[in-house]
Amino acid sequence: MENILYKQLLDNNKIWVQSKLDLDQNYFKKLANGQQPPVLWIGCADSRVPANEIIGAQPGEVFVHRNIANMVIHSDMNMLSVLDYAVNALKVKHVIVCGHYGCGGIAAAMGNQHIGIIDNWIRHIKDVYRFHQDELDAIIDEKDRFNRYVELNVVEQVFDLAKTSIVQNAWENKHELNIHGWVYGIDSGLIKDLNVNFKNNDELDEVYQLKF
Repeated sequence: MENILYKQLLDNNKIWVQSKLDLDQNYFKKLANGQQPPVLWIGCADSRVPANEIIGAQPGEVFVHRNIANMVIHSDMNMLSVLDYAVNALKVKHVIVCGHYGCGGIAAAMGNQHIGIIDNWIRHIKDVYRFHQDELDAIIDEKDRFNRYVELNVVEQVFDLAKTSIVQNAWENKHELNIHGWVYGIDSGLIKDLNVNFKNNDELDEVYQLKF
């Protein structure tokens, strides 16, 4: 069964390639010339949330970073490297943090079950609960609390993006850069704009505004 699945993946690739060539014989030659996407997507690693597909984007239009629960952690060199390259080399104009309802990382953070090394990652998500404990604890319905936790986690990650020296340096250099927070509904396919946006560091508390 595993060998059949593996072979199917390779066969699917050939079918996909042919479908693109049928539309444009130069499709892959154009892609090979380079990329200049206007958007950086920071999303969850969940297999049900394919960044390009849910916003109708083509290859080359979205630069993507994904991790468990779409976290922006200042010590995560992987995320910072992607952010730095997207902002300073690709000159993206929009950075979108997109969470999703039903997120397993958020669900894990609501409980105390030991999973493994990921426990250390989940701890960052638990911090978000601590910041908003009064609001979350006041929500009686567990699903509603779960959904709100997903939203608040996105909000905090947007704030953390705005606090990075990479983003603030871009703003200092008059780079047009907008940061947004979204949540995707797996059961509906629709995106909810949380209306948490930043376009300069004047919108942050003064303690976070870096002086260059």
